[in-house]
Amino acid sequence: MKTDKAALVLACIAVVIGIGSTNGPVKEMIAGLKPPADVAVMSYATAQSNDELRAQITRRAKELNAAPVDAVVDRVWKAIPGYNGLEVDVEATYRNALLRGPTENLKLMYRQIKPKISLNDLGAQPIYRGNPAKPMVSLMINVAWGNEYIGPMLDILDAEKVKVTFFLDGSWLSHNKELAAEMLKRGHEVENHAYTHPKMSALSRARATAEIEKTQKLLKESLGVTNIWFAPPSGDFNQQTVEIAASLGLKTVLWTLDTVDWRHPSPESIIAKISSKAEPGTLVLMHPTASSSKALRGMIRGIRAKGLQLGTVSQTLSPERIAAPEVE
Repeated sequence: MKTDKAALVLACIAVVIGIGSTNGPVKEMIAGLKPPADVAVMSYATAQSNDELRAQITRRAKELNAAPVDAVVDRVWKAIPGYNGLEVDVEATYRNALLRGPTENLKLMYRQIKPKISLNDLGAQPIYRGNPAKPMVSLMINVAWGNEYIGPMLDILDAEKVKVTFFLDGSWLSHNKELAAEMLKRGHEVENHAYTHPKMSALSRARATAEIEKTQKLLKESLGVTNIWFAPPSGDFNQQTVEIAASLGLKTVLWTLDTVDWRHPSPESIIAKISSKAEPGTLVLMHPTASSSKALRGMIRGIRAKGLQLGTVSQTLSPERIAAPEVE
């Protein structure tokens, strides 16, 4: 009996081996159980491709990363704001690239790195310019008169898609709230230019405080504006002025370039001056005059021709970087 069973088992094995050696279904089944030869190769190639992708991102990061720039007190320009650094997030970029697939262009993911020292850390110092690493310029329009030119200037700014900062004399604001509200409505920044256009350096502490504080309160009550910048009338100030403004939560701002438009220069000369001398961080002083109104469009285009953007004083003096492709 045992001999018969052994013979039967051997016969079955022989049949299976025989069938498997043919082109029959068993051979096909067995072959189907084997992994395709190209699977291991594909897996290796994908890993190699992913390694190259990460290496490519890392190389680009080394080329594009920029260290933050601290705010400083310059001997000539006084307080100069800092500028955020930029860092490619290699891991986020890598993960995003895998999700987007090989047919998509590589899209780098960035994050901004704040400087260790900011404008707020410098104390009561006047500001004449933005950071020279930031390719932005601001037009500062001081307003105490010149209503007839404000409307045309607003229309030009709209057409050119530019936002500026208007520094308003308080006594002017008290009589022109609707015009000031129109500035805000069109997206511009409105700030403090004292109340009666005084010579700030000649005032007592009490009077200087009142000049700034009265306009600050008027901005809040009539326009809902929380005032953060103070531009001294005629650029006249002393350290007491800067300290009083700081005690009220304001930073004192002057200018880098002056149109001197109150002398009625030709619009062409203003355009030539500003276009040739504007640099990253420049603050341009002007007023609602005939000269500046006629020069405004040319100034804007001349500044842009140098690869510079235009923004408000807050934007220009901010440490935020410009045109980062994708910031997290």
